[in-house]
Amino acid sequence: MEFKLRKKGRFEGAERFAKKMEEVQSEAKTTLIKAQEEMRRYADRKREEAVEYKVGDLVLLSTRDLKWQMVRRSSEKLVEQFVGPYKIKAIISSNIVELELLATVKIHPVVNVSWIKQYIDQVDGQRKETPQPVVIKGEEE
Repeated sequence: MEFKLRKKGRFEGAERFAKKMEEVQSEAKTTLIKAQEEMRRYADRKREEAVEYKVGDLVLLSTRDLKWQMVRRSSEKLVEQFVGPYKIKAIISSNIVELELLATVKIHPVVNVSWIKQYIDQVDGQRKETPQPVVIKGEEE
């Protein structure tokens, strides 16, 4: 939206007003553009590129929303943040995947990618200590 001058001459006050409005409008436009750039910079500050998952990738599952399954734990502070690794069975969409979960994990296998994190295998030469299974009343956990 822009102001255009129609006639020149008789109405000097109207011409001054129209010029003043053009200046105010251009100043407002530049201020809005500067504000947009600042907002974009602050919004993009913590953004990362999305991880592309493939079928067969190993991922860790977040326990943030699985607290109710970890009732038997002694302290909520000591609960692991991520459990796994689990294999990706299928990719439903760019932000939804299906996992191959154990029978003991009582959640739906289709989860959002915000719940998972890429599993990074151990470095060569690093000791890998696999914990022994815990046997309670004849059953393995």
